[in-house]
Amino acid sequence: MKRVANWRIGVAILILAGLVFFLAIFTPYYIRNYQLQRYVSDLTRRVDSQNRSDDVVRTMVLEKGRELGLPVTEDEVHVTHPPDGLRVEVRYSVRVDVPGYTVNLHFYPVASTN
Repeated sequence: MKRVANWRIGVAILILAGLVFFLAIFTPYYIRNYQLQRYVSDLTRRVDSQNRSDDVVRTMVLEKGRELGLPVTEDEVHVTHPPDGLRVEVRYSVRVDVPGYTVNLHFYPVASTN
């Protein structure tokens, strides 16, 4: 059986460390987006939300976004009342500065009663 060269083991460790590093940086944003998605889905299913004005629903989503530390602005929250209920769409992006590189993560939580 051939022995693996030490430099190959070192490179593999560096690659794994890089993956763990990026995972540690990006995962919190995806988790918070998931929490916002769940909130928006729950909000559209609630009967009392369907009778609220667009501005009230938008404010509720904005407050949840701020609570989660997400850069959601008023222009990025779209609330409509189709004939069969409520639809909420949120389009926002998060700028993540990684050493030597900048990444814009784009998210699109959306939920509807139908």
